[in-house]
Amino acid sequence: MPSIEITESILNTLKQLRVKFLVNLFLITSLVLLGFVAEAQKIEVGAGLGVFNYKGDISPSFKFRFVKPAGSLFFRYNPNQALSLRAEVAAGLVGAADQYSKDPFQKARNLSFRSRITEISTVAEYNFLDYQEKRYAVNWTPYVFGGIGYSKFKPDVVTDNYKTNTFIIPYGVGIKYQIKRPWNIGLEYGTRKTFSDYIDNLGGDPKNNDKLQQGDPSRKDAYYYIRLSVSYTFYRIVCP
Repeated sequence: MPSIEITESILNTLKQLRVKFLVNLFLITSLVLLGFVAEAQKIEVGAGLGVFNYKGDISPSFKFRFVKPAGSLFFRYNPNQALSLRAEVAAGLVGAADQYSKDPFQKARNLSFRSRITEISTVAEYNFLDYQEKRYAVNWTPYVFGGIGYSKFKPDVVTDNYKTNTFIIPYGVGIKYQIKRPWNIGLEYGTRKTFSDYIDNLGGDPKNNDKLQQGDPSRKDAYYYIRLSVSYTFYRIVCP
């Protein structure tokens, strides 16, 4: 019917605008950080390597068994000793299986999934110690972070028609240490709160009367990112 087609067209347009907004936000943040390089010379570029871990209907709590490989690239700008701003792109895998649960319901359901995730995010870090730019200082600090991002996931098997993207709220804790100027290393534990219940291919909306094929609508999926990182600080930038 015409009204249904118009509604679907509006929803698709809004979806495209939402994706463009997040991509533009990430690009603008990156350009702003790069713009600060010429003025402040306090920018880092780095890479991280670690694991994703999923939390949802199939794995209600963190289980080391379900960790999957992940990695990222990031820009970090340090305007002062207490604050750092970061733009990051990350990708990896998540997965879980009911067969490893002690819950009789999950064992009877016996579902499993595996999904690829790609995300972009911008976050602010608060440093608890003075992260000083001194050549011979012991330069390290624990920190907390939070921000906004956008995640795209792609299950190996899609059993229903649902959105495979979601806004995310990344937050967590970390520690960074300048091993030898200009090189830094870091360890970070972060949570990605999502607004989707379909990362595990098991949404909360009932499709039939079979309870084994239904998820918990009161709980959205989430995933964690634990990584080690190495970054390089630019102290001297030649600008045209």
